[in-house]
Amino acid sequence: MANPSRERILGRITSALKQKSPPLTLQPRPIFPPIGDLKQRFELECKSNFTECIFTGTMEETQSRLLEVLASLEPGVVFAEDMPFIRDRLRYAPSELRWSTEGATITRAKALIAATGSLLVTSGCGGRGGSIVAPVHIVLAGKSQLMPDIESALELAQKTGEVEKHSFVGIITGCSRTADIEKLLVIGAHGPKRLVVFVEG
Repeated sequence: MANPSRERILGRITSALKQKSPPLTLQPRPIFPPIGDLKQRFELECKSNFTECIFTGTMEETQSRLLEVLASLEPGVVFAEDMPFIRDRLRYAPSELRWSTEGATITRAKALIAATGSLLVTSGCGGRGGSIVAPVHIVLAGKSQLMPDIESALELAQKTGEVEKHSFVGIITGCSRTADIEKLLVIGAHGPKRLVVFVEG
């Protein structure tokens, strides 16, 4: 039995499918206002994240301030990521220092995120131990690594092949903490109790 209404509807659908729709273009609008001073914002966010942020102007200043931080640590072996950038800045480090590519206490970061005071790291940043196992995690970075937001940092990681090269890509925002039990803040709940970031340049 013929159904005229059905035929009309199908006819309109067929006609519409023959017409090409213009491509959909999305213009992303920023949710937050742009960050003017990346250094100032990063420092402010680090403070609220319980991260010690030390800005230095030269490698020599980094060397000196790094020795001060190392002197403040509990006695014991310190593991540093074995790479030229870090070796240069630990030239005068104490004899307890050991070089390692996994489980390091002193590592680099791939990017610094100003909007949240976070660090973008990979398994290539001294292994996973620095951000998980070590009681104190010290990170050495350059001012040129400051990025405005997480999107920019992840886009950089994608462009430079960090995502494909490494088994782990993560974002660290302060030392580990939890307030799950009776809403009491506990620092170092499942990782470092202290996070120190040196930003040189």
